[in-house]
Amino acid sequence: MRKHRSKPLLQKVTIESVAAEGKALGRVDGKVVFVPFAIPGDVVDIQVTRKRNSFMEGFITQFHTYSPNRVKPFCSHFETCGGCKWQMLPYSEQLRYKQEQVVDQFERIGKVLLPEISPIIGSEKTRYYRNKLEFTFSSSRWLMKSEIASGEDFNYLPTLGFHVPGRFDKVFKVNECFLQPEPSNVIRLETERFALENGYSFYNLRSGEGFLRTIIIRNSSLGDVMVILTVTRNDEEQINLILNNLKQKFPSITSLLYVVNSKANDTINDLDVVLFSGNDFIMEEMEGIRFKVGPKSFYQTNSEQAYKLYCVTREFASLTGKELVYDLYTGTGTIANFIANNSRRVVGIEYVPEAITDAVENSSLNGIDNTSFFAGDMKDLLVPNFFQENGYPEVVILDPPRAGIHPDVAEALLAAHPLRIVYVSCNPATQARDVNLLSSKYKVTRVQPVDMFPHTHHVENVVLLERN
Repeated sequence: MRKHRSKPLLQKVTIESVAAEGKALGRVDGKVVFVPFAIPGDVVDIQVTRKRNSFMEGFITQFHTYSPNRVKPFCSHFETCGGCKWQMLPYSEQLRYKQEQVVDQFERIGKVLLPEISPIIGSEKTRYYRNKLEFTFSSSRWLMKSEIASGEDFNYLPTLGFHVPGRFDKVFKVNECFLQPEPSNVIRLETERFALENGYSFYNLRSGEGFLRTIIIRNSSLGDVMVILTVTRNDEEQINLILNNLKQKFPSITSLLYVVNSKANDTINDLDVVLFSGNDFIMEEMEGIRFKVGPKSFYQTNSEQAYKLYCVTREFASLTGKELVYDLYTGTGTIANFIANNSRRVVGIEYVPEAITDAVENSSLNGIDNTSFFAGDMKDLLVPNFFQENGYPEVVILDPPRAGIHPDVAEALLAAHPLRIVYVSCNPATQARDVNLLSSKYKVTRVQPVDMFPHTHHVENVVLLERN
């Protein structure tokens, strides 16, 4: 029989630093222990939940001393919600740790020799900066500790809110979220109220039963608002009733859509999105260039910081108007169209066909005629024939998902041998790994972190690679 390792209560541990994934770090008897919701200078008791040879993980049971740097969290859902975990850390300190995170991951993971890193570009808005949120309907909401302690019977109340971290089947009620500007909160609360009062069934995340599943709210800097309701079956009467209520209550909604999803997962990329009212898109704008964003389109979720990010990308590319540029993982062609006026020609590649359709439309919308877009898997498209037909690029810009690039894509880039590669990443760890793959022919000459997500540990990073 396997013996269970003891999981001790560690007393009066001084938090020394902030580590990966936003957790705090202390040391006990030479062993590192990680906990959430603490900052350097806190002295805490820690209940260990995971014990390994080189480290431990746990949660805080008591604070003995609060760090002098600690600030009061502004959200009532702090510690329950998986977002905004750094609310207790002053924003200037958040930026400092994010910059340190970039350096650590490049030097430790990528083994990359770095030039001096430019100071991180902070966000002017630290609240209400997101343009997209997704909420989940649940037939049985997560109860708070105070509710459980009260001894009342809450009878598995349905709710519309966010998932509890690490629990796919648990959703807590969101009273107010500080991430997205209005009318996000009032649309969510009205949807929940109407559904409860009219006897709608909420989704059971374990059994798959129930009618209402998710709701996505998107907004743009131009004032457009998109709402996408996901249901499990095509019940026209029920759909019309709840969406007509939103249409009447919120004339600011410019795009009202719904999706029927009976699958096990929540993704809608492979499903038809039905237009109920208004447009099937919202509009964004940067430097007079307008972008059409559809319900399945990716667009950076912090619009104001996205502009700063793209300005850095354009600056690093050092375009003179004579270059052939490849924009890999182009999405809806935001970067491609943003830099088109500074390029001879831009070739954009993206895996999602619907995004490529939007990219072509965005070029047409802005009278841009020097872009070409292709849909397909990057590693399958970037073969010798493609380069021969479309030309070998002088500059490559890539902005891949968090997982980074496939090794075959790295090989294709080395074979194409552009003068410069501008690598934009939301995950400096995989970015550092990929830069190492390219190090035989390229060196890092500039690094610029950009904070897209205040109060989280996430950081965007732009790296300029120049050919040796």
